[in-house]
Amino acid sequence: MIFIPKILITGVCEKANALQGLSVQLYMTETGREAIRCLKKRRIDTVISKWQLIDIKDGEFLKAVIEAKPGIATIAMINAGDYVQEVAARSIGVTAVLPENIDDDHFRKTVCLLSGICEIPDDDSKDYEIDGVKYIAVNNV
Repeated sequence: MIFIPKILITGVCEKANALQGLSVQLYMTETGREAIRCLKKRRIDTVISKWQLIDIKDGEFLKAVIEAKPGIATIAMINAGDYVQEVAARSIGVTAVLPENIDDDHFRKTVCLLSGICEIPDDDSKDYEIDGVKYIAVNNV
């Protein structure tokens, strides 16, 4: 069985572009309330959220996620250079803290690392698609 990570992106949906081509299922929401509904309906492996959502402030959404689902990978997207947000995010136990203006390459690598995604296939791999989901078959001998 192939593991395809399910990633929820909240408040920073423009970052989804950096994940193009990866074998993941992305769920995108703009508000914390929409994200909470998504978490209740689906098994999510990684949550990426803006620290200051339009409806839930000061990381309260991420704090609730961590309390409800200990061990889930969480990425807090903070204002660049805002050390108060960074310290607060680290104090609630998020897995990673990234500035919202991070370049797409570093963002992608961080998400791959935390979600267990193999970004670069072996030379003898083959890409294929089933029902709109992209897979990479690797011949491990």
